[in-house]
Amino acid sequence: MRWDIFCQIVDNYGDAGVCWRLAKSLTSIHKQEVRLYCDDLPTMHLLVAGYFTGTANNPDPQIEILPWEASFDNARHTVLPPDVVIEAFGCNPPNRYLSTLLSAPRLPLLMNLEYLSAERWVGDYHAKPSPQSHGLPKVFFFPGFDTDTGGLLIDPVVPEGVTTKDAIPASLSPTWSHLRPHARRISVFCYPDAPLRQWLEDLAHTGQDYDVLLAYGQDKLLASASGEPLEFPATIKLFSIPFVPQDDYDWLLSQCELNIVRGEDSFVRAQLAGRPFIWHIYPQEDGAHEGKLAAFLARYLEYGDPKIAKACRLANDWALPSLYIDSLPDWKTHAKIWRKTLLLNNADGGLAGRLMQFATRHC
Repeated sequence: MRWDIFCQIVDNYGDAGVCWRLAKSLTSIHKQEVRLYCDDLPTMHLLVAGYFTGTANNPDPQIEILPWEASFDNARHTVLPPDVVIEAFGCNPPNRYLSTLLSAPRLPLLMNLEYLSAERWVGDYHAKPSPQSHGLPKVFFFPGFDTDTGGLLIDPVVPEGVTTKDAIPASLSPTWSHLRPHARRISVFCYPDAPLRQWLEDLAHTGQDYDVLLAYGQDKLLASASGEPLEFPATIKLFSIPFVPQDDYDWLLSQCELNIVRGEDSFVRAQLAGRPFIWHIYPQEDGAHEGKLAAFLARYLEYGDPKIAKACRLANDWALPSLYIDSLPDWKTHAKIWRKTLLLNNADGGLAGRLMQFATRHC
């Protein structure tokens, strides 16, 4: 089938990351054809860089990455119409594009792909029809943690226990060669409002050495008012990594004792890494993010040891790391069990697989 995915980038890399990972899953695993329309091609191209399975201009011959306005370009009206249209995170395709679909030999299926949530109500609203005035069939598709939801975007999964030097991705090899063998590793990818400086200052006095891997652009969060990098005790060593392909970032998460992540894509990847993590959820003015975080933690910790639950809640509330850092080994055991649970619950292919199943039944 032919899929058109529309992506409007709100949260820098999060929205683009989900759309790009979905496009890869649909093409590489399910052998579909995808056109990906994006309103911020420079950001999308950052994610695409390093994914070379096709030509240099088009990394995957089954994925066509196009600017937003190309969706209603008159010169493209001869292109075969899509079977499925994905509106990622409630973005509305241009009306001029929708009008061309009304004249197609067969009306395509519109699917509003919503944000991931662990809240219990998600299953009640998943895959429900949403009548539209223009007449095109449309449904809301909710990713989630239960089998009655859209599932998780799980592909690809880093194999558990990959630690050999031969497995180090080329994009991370220069950084990895400077890491201290005895130091514990922590990755950082958070929003500007995180109390990262105070967090690291406390971590520096916990009695152990830490190599802190800062995702692309995160070093700016640790600059002083004059723009100069802040100084930390010798127990803390900072490493700024370049912008790396998604698969390489997934590998990085699997090699750290603790991961600080944000948004949706890195949030799911941290869980699949089977490591302790802090989810710096995107802050919303109405405080809705607090309910989403609470719902996830309630599910994540439902069958966990009370001591681990306490450590996890402290961490995700940005408490000083000295209050819970000694719990990381036990928390790691819990994280591995959670990883196995996610893979079992998404054995049908997760989000991409369930999108395929639904589209096949309704197209």
